[in-house]
Amino acid sequence: MFSLDEFLIHLQPALLVSELVVLAVAAAAAFWFQKSIANYVELATDGNTSLGRFTRHTLQRIIFPLGMMFVVLVGRVILERIYPSAILLNVAVPLLFSLALIRMAVYLLRKAVRPGPLVKAWEHLISTTIWVIVALHLLGWLPEVVHAMDVVGVSIGDIRISLRTVVKLFAVVGVLLVMAAWLSRIIESSLHRSQHLTPAAKVGIGKSSKFALFILALLIALNSVGIDLTALAVFGGALGVGLGFGLQRIASNFISGFILIFDRSIRPGDVISINDKFGWVQELRARYVVVRDRDGVETLVPNENLITTEVINWSYSDHKVRLKIPVQISYEDDPEEAMEILVNAARECERALDDPAPVGRLMGFGDSGIELELRVWISDPNNGMGGVHSDINRVIWREFKAAGITIPYPQRDVRLIDQEQSVAVDG
Repeated sequence: MFSLDEFLIHLQPALLVSELVVLAVAAAAAFWFQKSIANYVELATDGNTSLGRFTRHTLQRIIFPLGMMFVVLVGRVILERIYPSAILLNVAVPLLFSLALIRMAVYLLRKAVRPGPLVKAWEHLISTTIWVIVALHLLGWLPEVVHAMDVVGVSIGDIRISLRTVVKLFAVVGVLLVMAAWLSRIIESSLHRSQHLTPAAKVGIGKSSKFALFILALLIALNSVGIDLTALAVFGGALGVGLGFGLQRIASNFISGFILIFDRSIRPGDVISINDKFGWVQELRARYVVVRDRDGVETLVPNENLITTEVINWSYSDHKVRLKIPVQISYEDDPEEAMEILVNAARECERALDDPAPVGRLMGFGDSGIELELRVWISDPNNGMGGVHSDINRVIWREFKAAGITIPYPQRDVRLIDQEQSVAVDG
């Protein structure tokens, strides 16, 4: 390790120029190595396979620092024959080696943990930050940098917030949140494989554990940087004001999500109708429920709407649903024969249940004809009800044609009164 003063004293202008030239040549050579080897690996392996992508991405992260370190080692051997010591190159070697190790470690950690897209996007920033800290430690400058960051700060009452505290807080929060996300994913995967829990229980336990882990991670991070947790009372009051003015809908949806889970009124797989939406519940999220209709369209329904709006759950306690199919026949036809045809048409439908048995009803005498209704039960509303209507109506139409039963057109009686006769009568 070198202090800044020792580094400046031992550094000679001629040696500095020579070492900078070696570093520049090493960087150019390392860049060429990286590009050439990456192209060779892509041609030698199938770039579309997981192994090929993993090998290519791994080499892209370590070829540059290791290639540059190799050239620096060669340059150091040459310069040490001319100068007593190549200080800059001596420092560059462990820094480049540590850079390769850190980039590889962060990449492997991301592949193993898979915490989310945020870590993937910030992988280079994370590895660079760790490398800068390691570099300052190897150079012996880390205590001085930490002291300088500790000097910059402000005091709020009895609490002093310095730049070091802020940086440490963000670092600890980031690490703990990544660990919390990783643990929540493990818990959700274990719950998903469980055969003894209902879908609603799986979602409820997964959400509760995730929420608890994130809150615990935040509290531990605040306590680790020396922030008194009792000072959060002010923050809690501000949060309450914020919820009262602008965040009440978000908080309402969030709380409504837990209510839906624990009262088990809506569960994944249920068939529901809300307003004019009909579909299957795919997922229960913290803020909304995913409802997929038969057209493949997924609607995100806020949890609050499911709590405050009337919702039809077709599969809440029993999957059996009764369908009503209205039919009209002419007054000249026999309604008994027509109702028998309706019942036989329902029996030909595969999805219609025999128990309860389908029945035909004479509902009334309309303006155009006799109003009949077929009532049939099905046990799989999750497969839709339009298909049952279509299958039964096709049989009814075919059997009515064969039996000579007519479905009447709308009829209206119109009486025309001669105007002259009307005037004579009035006179």
